[in-house]
Amino acid sequence: MNAMTDKPSSQPQNLRTLSYSEAIREAMAIAMEADPTVILMGEDIGVYGGAFQVTLDLVDRFGTDRVMDTPISELGGAGVAVGAALTGLKPIFEFQFSDFAMLAMEQIVNQAAKLRYMLGGEASVPVVFRLPAGSGTGAAAQHSQSIEAWFGHVPGLKVLQPATPEDAKGMLLAALADPDPVMIFEHKLLYKMKGHVPEGSYLTPVGKALVRREGTDVTIVAGSIMLHRALEAAEQLTKDGINAEVIDLRCIRPIDHETILASVRKTGKLMVVYEGVKAFGVGAEISAMVAESDAFDFLDAPILRLGAADAPVPYNPDLERASVPQVDSIEAAARRLTRREV
Repeated sequence: MNAMTDKPSSQPQNLRTLSYSEAIREAMAIAMEADPTVILMGEDIGVYGGAFQVTLDLVDRFGTDRVMDTPISELGGAGVAVGAALTGLKPIFEFQFSDFAMLAMEQIVNQAAKLRYMLGGEASVPVVFRLPAGSGTGAAAQHSQSIEAWFGHVPGLKVLQPATPEDAKGMLLAALADPDPVMIFEHKLLYKMKGHVPEGSYLTPVGKALVRREGTDVTIVAGSIMLHRALEAAEQLTKDGINAEVIDLRCIRPIDHETILASVRKTGKLMVVYEGVKAFGVGAEISAMVAESDAFDFLDAPILRLGAADAPVPYNPDLERASVPQVDSIEAAARRLTRREV
């Protein structure tokens, strides 16, 4: 994939190839070198390097005072991170799996998301939560969920889904610059993916979607791992004359309404692809947003949502794959929507 990301004119243009996890680690190191208030917290993030080896040598570089292993208590660890943010630090808290954030809902939803509002803007909570998410690793029902839409429902939280190494670095740096709590969902299958990443510090715009592939026949909105599957499906569709426009959602909250609406006005068809369960998901929100706008008048086919099956993620690899959208199912759905089935 040729990743096309927003680059401010002041952004360094010297690109290297890094993996997604290397880009995240570099972002954390840059932030920690520049700002002594940035600290890392989480289970096994020190000597072990994190469940997915993202933090690796950071404890050697910055010491245990700034790279802190927390006890096996997500509620307690997240609570300490929120408290640290309130006192002037900028914690980055890593959950081993995004599923484990459920144990910390009190601190994320009732405290971090609401305190700035409840204190009349007199205090802020600049905490960043990193959440490895998604299926595809055979980790079964309690370690493979896509729950980003849950947090997108909460005022006071920003919810990001970087799909490329470049965005993984730029979004983390942008999250650290934000005075409010930010949740970054990192798909586990992307950690080893490589791509061009600029040197130095830069910020990827929060709340700005990106057209990764221009087209005229159908708009496909996707994020995270689904972006790459949608792009692959779009290439397959060209063999039958279907020209799909693919939008990288990037942010679930805030959603970039205008980029999506402009595309729908152009193509007249919309498909939303996401790994979360189809019901009550990101696709429902985007569909409603389009239905409530003037872009609805440009639609010449019903909006199509393609999400996960209404079931826990299976352990069996064949069932796991069948439970979430894949390239072939995205391609087939786009053919149905454009009425060019083969």
